Amino acid sequence: MTEWYRTAVFYEAIVRSFQDSNGDGIGDLRGLTDRLDYLQWLGIDCIWIPPIFQSPMRDGGYDVADFYAIQPELGTVDDLHNLVDGAHTRGLRVISDLVLNHTSDAHEWFQRARQPGSPYRDWYVWNDTPDRYPEARIVFLDTEDLNWSWDETAGAYFWHRFYAHQPDLNFDNPDVRSAMLEVIQHWLSFGFDGFRLDAVPYLYERDGTDGENLPETHQFLKEVRSLVDREFPDAVLLSEANQWPEDVIEYFGDGDECHMNFHFPVMPRLYMGLARRHADDIRSILAATPDLPPGGQWGVFLRNHDELTLEMVTDEDRQFMWDYFAPDPTMRLNLGIRRRLAPLLDGDRRSIELLHGVLLSLPGSPVLYYGDEIGMGDDLTLPDRDGVRTPMQWTDAPGAGFSAAHPDAFSLPLVSTEGFRPTDVNVAKQRSEPGSLLNWLRTMLEARRTRPEMGLGSFEVLDAGNAAILAYSRVLEDRVTLVLANFERETQHARIAGPQLEGRVAIDITTGDRLVEAGSDPFEMNLGALEFRWLELAPGA
Repeated sequence: MTEWYRTAVFYEAIVRSFQDSNGDGIGDLRGLTDRLDYLQWLGIDCIWIPPIFQSPMRDGGYDVADFYAIQPELGTVDDLHNLVDGAHTRGLRVISDLVLNHTSDAHEWFQRARQPGSPYRDWYVWNDTPDRYPEARIVFLDTEDLNWSWDETAGAYFWHRFYAHQPDLNFDNPDVRSAMLEVIQHWLSFGFDGFRLDAVPYLYERDGTDGENLPETHQFLKEVRSLVDREFPDAVLLSEANQWPEDVIEYFGDGDECHMNFHFPVMPRLYMGLARRHADDIRSILAATPDLPPGGQWGVFLRNHDELTLEMVTDEDRQFMWDYFAPDPTMRLNLGIRRRLAPLLDGDRRSIELLHGVLLSLPGSPVLYYGDEIGMGDDLTLPDRDGVRTPMQWTDAPGAGFSAAHPDAFSLPLVSTEGFRPTDVNVAKQRSEPGSLLNWLRTMLEARRTRPEMGLGSFEVLDAGNAAILAYSRVLEDRVTLVLANFERETQHARIAGPQLEGRVAIDITTGDRLVEAGSDPFEMNLGALEFRWLELAPGA
């Protein structure tokens, strides 16, 4: 295993929203392939594509009806092969979402399971009444009242942790476990470089528990990892376990479960820092984060295709975040906020850069969301999560360079909010402007690539003598990077002492400027409003 994922930058691209190649108004695999040169130019390492498998599309493809078939409007198996080959030729990798927990109710397995006496009945979880497992919380509070739904044909209730059209698979059944291992084996053999494992905490149910993080789930993940290590040693497993640090760390196992896990709790606290103008919440969650096992890595992110989840905050903090960032109830969804990064921050360039400066240097591999590199907006008139899944804005043409079809035929409309329309925000415009957000981020990714300590180094939070300033070091052998981030909207003073600073010169990584000479003790400097610095601490001359 090369552990490539520990220094990689991931990029989530929703296929149907990225690029349409045939003029039907729907992004497709050929379109994404046509844009591989752009992704290579941007400087990412791995493309993450949400589900592309056959689906009724009642949940953006996370309701899979056939794990072996490609959704027809997205393309063919040959198109997928060309995408993967094209990415590999350019030195990029491709991982796919894999929904383990449930299927669509249109899946052949479930349709067979509904029939009386079917051998597939035990592939799903059934009960005569809807009152079993009462301790299990309802995840989608805005749409579901129960985790059970009645099926007239089956004459029983079926279990679902998410939407009622997504029945949960029964992982107590060895046939189900074998079937999902075969799916994994098939697509890794095809050429995928790994999977984002969707909703893994919910695979099993047990009476008297909340049905999350159960020992049986970890045992199955060990089976998955064993298969991957044995047959596909360069593949990565990234789990979506939206849990507290002490729970999510278990999904690494002893280095024998997932290679990576998303660090959900740190994400909302970055926004809290901006709102509260101090970094105390960020420091607290980082202090509560356990050490990783060898070979493990966090996945860190600012936004993705779902709502900005506020599950891993207190009720008081959740209400604060809603009041500050989502005062309009239409901005809220379930226990989160359904907004893109740029509009969430009122398009403020300094705030966007600050959060990226922290994201790209925190412990973990950063995961970018398509369109955030240019500051795309959202559409709150669209239902559910579709408002943050609108077509990529490539140019200022009527179809935004996304499709030759008339925009009325697009699967989702282009953003029409003032200041965020394709005429205002697009890739072509920003590529031509040296000072654009796109070119700035590309420069930051280039700088990060030269600093292996960002992905592989140790991490230590430092005392800057100022609550508004988040300070930490990344150290790998003799390479030392100091990160300073000011969450206040006024100039703040940082004063840091420590052995990492002794006899070293502070050099700005992005400009090459020498800022503090060797021997300064303590290290002191001012940071402007919402300013961050990546500083190389080089040995003094």
